[in-house]
Amino acid sequence: MHNTFDLVTEDVVLDRVWLTWDRGANGGEGALKFEAWARGLSVILRGNDEERRAHCFAVYDLNGDGYITRDEMFALLKNSLLKQPGDEDPDEGVRDLVELVLKKMDVDKDGKVSVEDYRAAVEQEPLLLEAFGQCLPSKRHSATFLKNLTIKP
Repeated sequence: MHNTFDLVTEDVVLDRVWLTWDRGANGGEGALKFEAWARGLSVILRGNDEERRAHCFAVYDLNGDGYITRDEMFALLKNSLLKQPGDEDPDEGVRDLVELVLKKMDVDKDGKVSVEDYRAAVEQEPLLLEAFGQCLPSKRHSATFLKNLTIKP
């Protein structure tokens, strides 16, 4: 994923991408079956907006309970901010960012982001699709992969 799609993201996000694929109907044994791999690639490379939103939400919902909570946001964003020397509490900036994200994405104001909250926030501001880490390849990398996949020798 890093090399093929140039996903510059934290390992926790990439691990979650694989776990969401693995939990499919034919997954769960720890190894990714071909059908799950093909379905997963299909979504990230050619999926429609709803499929891509569902994929990203599943990646960010670390415990699979249907919500992205403050703790999950914190875990996903913790390594994305640079720590400044002399910071008394290096996690303070992350907590502040989590609060800002909640204000923007928690539509029903219940302190967590549901699938519906996420959908509404992303429809209003598409850049929020990957707010917690890159889990989709760029259009350029997708096109290159698909072109190489279909080249006949």
